Amino acid sequence: MHFTCTTPLYYANAAPHMGSAYPTIAVDCLTRYYRLLGYQVLMVTGTDEHGEKIATAALKQGLDPQTHCDQIAAEFQRLWQVLNIKYDRFIRTNDPRHAPVVQEFFQRVWARGDIYRAAYEGLYCVDCEEYKDPKDLIQDLCPIHRKPVFLRQEENYFFALSKYQTALEEHFARHPDFVQPVIRFNEVKGWLKEGLRDFSISRAAVRWGIPLPPDPEQTIYVWFDALLGYLTALLAPDDEPCLKNALAGGWPAVHVVGKDILRFHAVYWPAMLLSAGLPLPERIFGHGYLTKDGLKMGKSLGNVLDPFALVEEFGADAVRYYFLKEIEFGQDGDFVRTRFIHTLNADLANDLGNLLNRTLGLLRKNCNNQIPTVTIPLTDPLRQQTEAMTQQTAQAYEGLHFPRACESALEIARFGNGYIDQRAPWKLFKEGHRVEAEAVLYAVLEAVRIAAVLLAPVIPELSGRIWSQLGFAPAAYAQLTWATTEWGGLPSGQTVAQAVPIFLRLEQETLA
Repeated sequence: MHFTCTTPLYYANAAPHMGSAYPTIAVDCLTRYYRLLGYQVLMVTGTDEHGEKIATAALKQGLDPQTHCDQIAAEFQRLWQVLNIKYDRFIRTNDPRHAPVVQEFFQRVWARGDIYRAAYEGLYCVDCEEYKDPKDLIQDLCPIHRKPVFLRQEENYFFALSKYQTALEEHFARHPDFVQPVIRFNEVKGWLKEGLRDFSISRAAVRWGIPLPPDPEQTIYVWFDALLGYLTALLAPDDEPCLKNALAGGWPAVHVVGKDILRFHAVYWPAMLLSAGLPLPERIFGHGYLTKDGLKMGKSLGNVLDPFALVEEFGADAVRYYFLKEIEFGQDGDFVRTRFIHTLNADLANDLGNLLNRTLGLLRKNCNNQIPTVTIPLTDPLRQQTEAMTQQTAQAYEGLHFPRACESALEIARFGNGYIDQRAPWKLFKEGHRVEAEAVLYAVLEAVRIAAVLLAPVIPELSGRIWSQLGFAPAAYAQLTWATTEWGGLPSGQTVAQAVPIFLRLEQETLA
């Protein structure tokens, strides 16, 4: 079983910010889940390094484009390391192996008769690298970047997108889950209803890019270049750079992209693949914006949230947890610092961490730090709740409902806190009901163990600490599979570690 999932290929005009970290965390979480299921997984990420905006950004820094891209790509890789992103392939469209794949793809589409040369005049946004329809502008500004657009006239090569109107409509009808969530698919279908227009695939005045095979005076436009990065990334290190080898490396993929580039991935890209006679992506998920002051968080707007600073202050798992738990994937979401603190304290310090800590304390006091030998019946309410939430968590991950996945796993901890309060094992020990008391402790610790597995795709470090405190060696945690969520995996007689809070409560002065 194979599962390939991609982040966007991030534009290398400036350093990464939280808006680019967010979908990468989501894809990392999803691919970690599929690894637990036993799939052969490829997580693909990388940088889009060609185009006018890149050359302009390099010039402003007093750098040549290559040096600029090297620095930006290194920053993205450093951030992924800081956020504990377990990617398999990092593709740079500046990679020498990328150009042959792009040019072969171009030749396929050219041979199909779907590329022609024409003059065009329109309103152009440099940041989007796209011509804009006047009706989409907001006070004569680009609706995404809130910057002026410019009248531009060029003679370029165009892709006959309009030719694939019917083919795309038929594909969407046959695959009702092709674009998710539904609100995004409705947007895509709306664009088709308006009628597809051919789009430019080359630029005459931009030298920083891949030369057009039939006309080296022009370079291939960013979308007809960057989207092919998803295929180049699938090449094995020793593969000859060609489409055949790329497709054999794990295509089709699931794409996770921001809603601002959904049109290119859900309309342009499938049409391009149809023209080249290649399989379409498996699914496309369009996530919402991270917003600040009501505007999309982005480098071009200068209103970014620094993920490096957040991780330095709170740790990678805290950042990962908040953005997956508190923002419904597909909807816009604001970062609010007070809400960030409250969520971490309530969920990780109180519900999950406190349950583990108090139960290990009772185990130390009454059972010499050893897991008791007991049998928990199928009818035990905590066992039933844990097994039900395990199923819900799996369903949530597969649908990219990350808040629901976190809530389902946390519900085990919340139920466990009520369970231990109601059963009062400290009282049972005192009254001489040792067997009943030990059963309560085992049931709670087993529930916490399973909750840690369920949350491992979201908070891998904290989940590892839980397993360590339960007495498991690091190798056991490294070999987790989804099968380890089955009840009864906590070995009787195992010696647990000294109880240490897995997540320290953040005090109010942290807000200062």
